[in-house]
Amino acid sequence: MDKFVKLTGVAAPLPVVNVDTDMIIPKDYLKTIKRTGLGTGLFAEARYNEDGSPNPDFVLNKPAYQNAKILVAGDNFGCGSSREHAPWALLDFGIRCVISTSFADIFYNNCFKNGILPIKVSQENLDKLMDDASRGSNAILTIDLENLEITGPDGGSIKFDLDEFKRHCLLNGLDDIGLTLEKAKAIDSFEKTNAASRPWAA
Repeated sequence: MDKFVKLTGVAAPLPVVNVDTDMIIPKDYLKTIKRTGLGTGLFAEARYNEDGSPNPDFVLNKPAYQNAKILVAGDNFGCGSSREHAPWALLDFGIRCVISTSFADIFYNNCFKNGILPIKVSQENLDKLMDDASRGSNAILTIDLENLEITGPDGGSIKFDLDEFKRHCLLNGLDDIGLTLEKAKAIDSFEKTNAASRPWAA
C-alpha cells in the first residue's frame, strides 16, 4: 500500500448527503475481485448518460476535476452495503482523500485498509472546503497527515483529528498484511520454537 504523508491536488465538490456505496460503485461492477479497472465505474450512474456517453454536468467529468485527488462530500458518505469495491473504485480513479462531516463505519475503516484518508470535519469547516473546491482548477488543497492539517488555496488551514493507529498505518503504508509482516521475525521465531517442541505437529 502506498504511503500517505502529504497530498496536494485538485478537490472536487460533491455536495450530496447520504452518498451510498451503490452510488459510488454500482452493483454491475461487483463481478471482479481485482482492485484495478474500477475507476471507470466510479459514480457510473451519475457520470454517464444512458447511451454511455459522459454526462457533462457531473463534477468529475468537468475538465477542471477530471484529475481530482480529493473529494469534498456531504454528510454520511459511504453508507449502504459494505462493499470494499467502493474505496477500490475511488483509489483507481485517483481519489486519495475524502472529506465529509461523517462516514459510514465500514466504509470509513475500508478506506484506511486501501490507502485512502477519510477526514471528518465540522459542518462549518466543510462549508469552507466545499467553497474552496468550487473554484475549478484553482481548487487546490494540501492534506498534511503528519501535522493533521488541511491547507486551502488561499493559505488558510484547518486542523483535523485522527486515531493515532490509523495515522501510523497510512503514514507507513501498512495494510493488514503489512502490519502482520512487521512481526515477521517474531512469527518466524515462534514457528521454529513450536516446531522444535512439537515435532509431531509439523
